[in-house]
Amino acid sequence: MGMSETAVRARRGARSLGESVRQAWTRPGPERDVAIQAGKAALAACVAWLVAGWWLKAPNAFVAPWVAIVLVESTVFRSIARGLQQLAAIATGTVVATGVAMLLNSPTLAMAFVLPVVVLLGNWGRLGSQGIYAATGALFVLTSGPVTLMASATRIAEACFGAFVGIAVNALIRPPVYLRGTRVALEEAADEARRILEAVADRLAAGEWDSEPARELHERALRLFRLVEQARSAVGWSRESLRANPRRRKLAEAPPGQEYDDAVTVLDYVAVHTSGVTRAVLESSDGGRPQPRPGPAVSEAYADFLRGSARAICLYPQSRFAPGGYDAKVDEELRQVVDTMRRTLDDLHRRLPDGVLEDPEALATYGTLLTQARRLADQLVTQERVS
Repeated sequence: MGMSETAVRARRGARSLGESVRQAWTRPGPERDVAIQAGKAALAACVAWLVAGWWLKAPNAFVAPWVAIVLVESTVFRSIARGLQQLAAIATGTVVATGVAMLLNSPTLAMAFVLPVVVLLGNWGRLGSQGIYAATGALFVLTSGPVTLMASATRIAEACFGAFVGIAVNALIRPPVYLRGTRVALEEAADEARRILEAVADRLAAGEWDSEPARELHERALRLFRLVEQARSAVGWSRESLRANPRRRKLAEAPPGQEYDDAVTVLDYVAVHTSGVTRAVLESSDGGRPQPRPGPAVSEAYADFLRGSARAICLYPQSRFAPGGYDAKVDEELRQVVDTMRRTLDDLHRRLPDGVLEDPEALATYGTLLTQARRLADQLVTQERVS
């Protein structure tokens, strides 16, 4: 069984790899972005090696391509920031190791004193994730032959040249921009919220209260938080990709503005209240401690409200992130949907007391559903007015 399972996984991996290659070749997307960055990193390493190793015949020429390849980062700003941090770390480790080795006249003995110090220095917050290169720089000094001031200075110079090449290649050859991924992340989160609310609405309208489907919907609602966080990260990623980016002025699309932050805020509230709605439905479904269930008069109206919420969530990104930046027609439709949601809520308020006069527990259950509905509607209405 192990061999067959391994073969299945190998075939699946091969198909996935083939699909990624096909997508990178045929259309823009994350796969093509990754492929381009990989090619740029290889180019930076080759250029650094040709200059430092082949032309100048530097004694430690490997340092230049090594630094160059790791500094072709996902954004130009990150290349510059991490390049400065890496150079500071390498220089620190090199200087400390050189001084101690020359003082003790024993690279092996110096290693015992230097490595604990540079590892601690590597945890300094100013060096960020590049702090480990302090220890790497020290090891290069202590394990690469005789320790001299000239050799250490040459190694630092080669690191500086490699950083220059890596940053230059990343900045001058199709510097990366991630505006497309931001819209996709926002739309994916909104679309998943829409599907969850529509599924809950369908089950309420049909009077289906099975616990297992309700649990699955609640788990999907909890996973919605991760999608919203990915959308928030994508907004920050897009803005960072435009910092120090020469392509910024040539882009047809505007950089992420306040409307992106507003959209993430809306999705935050949508995730919170979608999870609240699905939790209330789960608690009212079959299980060890079943709760009272709404009757048709309430559940059908509530299902209508959820469908309106799903429609509003679907329309919101369409109206704000249209190709021209704003779609007045879709925005007007969004306003109409929000008005309908408010009327549905008012209808729910009128129906609820009459349906639970003799059942306090049912009133508590229905009240929870209605509270979630009101909070979700208030947030959508607020953002619709602000926008």
